[in-house]
Amino acid sequence: MDMENQKIPQATAKRLPLYYRFINNLHNQGKLRVSSKELSEAVKVDSATIRRDFSYFGALGKKGYGYNVEHLLTFFRKTLDQDETTNVALIGVGNLGTAFLNYNFTKNNNTKIDVAFDADKSRVGENVGGVAIKHVDDLEENMDNISVAILTVPASVAQGIADRLVAAGISGILNFTPARITVPAYVRVHHIDLAVELQALVYFLKHYPLDVEEEDN
Repeated sequence: MDMENQKIPQATAKRLPLYYRFINNLHNQGKLRVSSKELSEAVKVDSATIRRDFSYFGALGKKGYGYNVEHLLTFFRKTLDQDETTNVALIGVGNLGTAFLNYNFTKNNNTKIDVAFDADKSRVGENVGGVAIKHVDDLEENMDNISVAILTVPASVAQGIADRLVAAGISGILNFTPARITVPAYVRVHHIDLAVELQALVYFLKHYPLDVEEEDN
């Protein structure tokens, strides 16, 4: 099913990779079926929400039976384009960028960092996690078949790099800098500010303590 032609809520779309990861693990364990309750406990999303999410894609399961794991896996692979490798560029090979290169996402899906760039000339030619580092001045000439970029550069240069990425034909940017970069409407940016997320977590811990009994039900 082509998600671009469906009116799928963004909140649902964001949960699909969570479902896929769990279903893939079940398949690797040889499980044949799974209930919405089991899914709920694993991904920490209530059963009603899971059933509503799945309902956007038609009849994925049967009442009283649950969901066929292999059928779900095939569906999510197609929906999330997991049969194709998405090549990613990483710009900024500092501590965070180095961690991304060493991890490189290959344990969970077919997203792969294919090339990395840094402004430090002493790092050019270095190999981190199987990825060769190139100088950021050479960014444009090394963006063939790259559709997504991870931005882990200083905030002061984030917008300039983003402009160059857009000009190079990038479709999506995962921005780990505090800068709120602006791009044309046809480019999607997801901002992930780790400091803000940590502050939000601490705030919620102080002001919205979890009801353990409620969470366990």
